[in-house]
Amino acid sequence: MQTNFSLAQLADAAIRDSEQILRKCVHCGFCTATCPTYTILGDELDSPRGRIYQIKDMLEKGGPPPDSTVKHIDRCLSCLSCMTTCPSGVHYMHLVDHARAHIEATHSRPPADRAVRDLIARVLPNPRLFRMALLGASLGASIGRPFRAMLPKRLSAMLALTPSSVPAPSYSDRPGVHPAEGPRKKRVALLIGCAQQVLAPQINEATIRLLTRHGVEVVVSKGADCCGALTHHMGKEDLAHAAAKKTIDAWTKEIEGGGLDAIVINASGCGTSVKDYGHMFREDPAYAAKAARVAGLAKDVTELMDEIGLARPVVETGQAVAYHSACSMQHGQRIKEPPRVLLRAAGFLIKEIPDAHLCCGSAGTYNMLQPELAGELRARKVAAIESTQAQAVAAGNLGCITQIAGGTGLPVVHTVELLDWATGGPMPDALAGRPAFRQGGVQAA
Repeated sequence: MQTNFSLAQLADAAIRDSEQILRKCVHCGFCTATCPTYTILGDELDSPRGRIYQIKDMLEKGGPPPDSTVKHIDRCLSCLSCMTTCPSGVHYMHLVDHARAHIEATHSRPPADRAVRDLIARVLPNPRLFRMALLGASLGASIGRPFRAMLPKRLSAMLALTPSSVPAPSYSDRPGVHPAEGPRKKRVALLIGCAQQVLAPQINEATIRLLTRHGVEVVVSKGADCCGALTHHMGKEDLAHAAAKKTIDAWTKEIEGGGLDAIVINASGCGTSVKDYGHMFREDPAYAAKAARVAGLAKDVTELMDEIGLARPVVETGQAVAYHSACSMQHGQRIKEPPRVLLRAAGFLIKEIPDAHLCCGSAGTYNMLQPELAGELRARKVAAIESTQAQAVAAGNLGCITQIAGGTGLPVVHTVELLDWATGGPMPDALAGRPAFRQGGVQAA
């Protein structure tokens, strides 16, 4: 693709990088076939190729983009399915992240839109504020469905995502060291996550049990709770970088102290961002080296467990499990086999989901900011999952788990919860009472 940036514009590192990305695009259109929003809307402007043209035009002109461009960029899920499909190696993730930051810096959103985005960006990454907000929202969630339908769509969507009860704070939230059982094989830091520690602390608990049972010492570092991914993908670079720097500093202290063999992440959306820290801070002389070192140590929990090898199951398994590979897992990090290998090693029968490359509609804050498109994507994903006749669903990202669970009666659990249960941990709460998961009651798929 031909570009027309001035020398003054190319002096900016972000413009310079985006220009190189734009030049790789050959307009082939392969990306349109795997883009969820294009699949639903059929509008070229809501395809990666269409968005690339709009981003090019916006960045070349500089200044505030038109409302139409903002609309189509906002509709992008950042699922990165286009990057898996692209034969030319267009790094769409970096391009659309730059576009979102440019929009945030130059575009004046309507007051209501701006207020909702600011609220999400300030509350969700802050565990204390998020817990308080959920406790209040749980009252609103009890409002009858007919009344919720009268509320603004985004507010109604947020209330629909609110859990009926908020879990109590967990031991896994607290900074500290969890010793390995038996001889220590590795020492790792665990990202407990900002929203995850509030919504689903059982995932971190299962991760700690699973790793320590397999000879891994797990460190929860003080200050390393938010990776900055949520605000980064909203274009709010200042908030994102502040959170990321705090986490980088916490892990750097641990690296230079007791040492780390890996930084383990059990939310693939966070993992994609942490692995990209080197790029995020490439122009920051104080953080470039530290960020690159942290990014180099980052591993999804299934990557680490695949290296170590799973112990033999100690409970009767064999249930049919549909494995949902989050977009950030399969497209963002290109991790495909480790979760499947581990689930099979634990004795589960893996059911592959049709059209698995398509997003479920969670996409960070997408199901709150674009509830109608997110709802359509969830309906399609749930129909595909249920067509497999699986008895449960496993996924490696909390956002996907929450999104899919809201549309199906099947239990949806994190991959590590199944691996932990199979190797000696407690049965996940979502499986309790399910006939297929009763001890001695495994049903044929």
